[in-house]
Amino acid sequence: MQVTVTGSARRAQIVTATIATIAELGYPQASFARIARSAGLSSTRLISYHFAGKDELIGQVIATIQGRLSAYMTERVSARRTAGAALETYIRSLVEYAGEHRAEMRAAAEILRHSRPGATALPELSRVERLLVWGQESGEFGAFDVRVTAMAIQRALDGLPFLLETDPEADPDEYADGLAALFARAVRP
Repeated sequence: MQVTVTGSARRAQIVTATIATIAELGYPQASFARIARSAGLSSTRLISYHFAGKDELIGQVIATIQGRLSAYMTERVSARRTAGAALETYIRSLVEYAGEHRAEMRAAAEILRHSRPGATALPELSRVERLLVWGQESGEFGAFDVRVTAMAIQRALDGLPFLLETDPEADPDEYADGLAALFARAVRP
């Protein structure tokens, strides 16, 4: 299928509707019929025309969410000149993004919870590992297992959408403050 401007716009419309549907109803209830209704499409055939199946659509949803999040994070983290500042910015920026993009993050969490292991792996762990190695090599951070620490940081951040789901009044800034302080203590020499 040749990709046109109209085709790209329709694909983006379907991806946006899929995110909204999964965020609202959950992954198991996100049928093509519900997605089509959310997108204002006359038929599920329009989804099937643009995506080979649900796996391709969900792959595009994850790629879209990852792309947006990665651009947001890269802009903020890359401006930092020390590993400590970069790690704190990483934590605070991800929490800020999650707080401002709750539907996207809820949809991503739903997809990850219901996907096959390894089918939709997020590349964030390697980013955190690189920050930790940078801090150790510069002497700013102490000795610790980089993989274990990166996993702890990333999983604490991955838990935020679930916290916001169960406690909508939770303050993302307080969460960011707590995590930034906790991991600053964990990595110092």
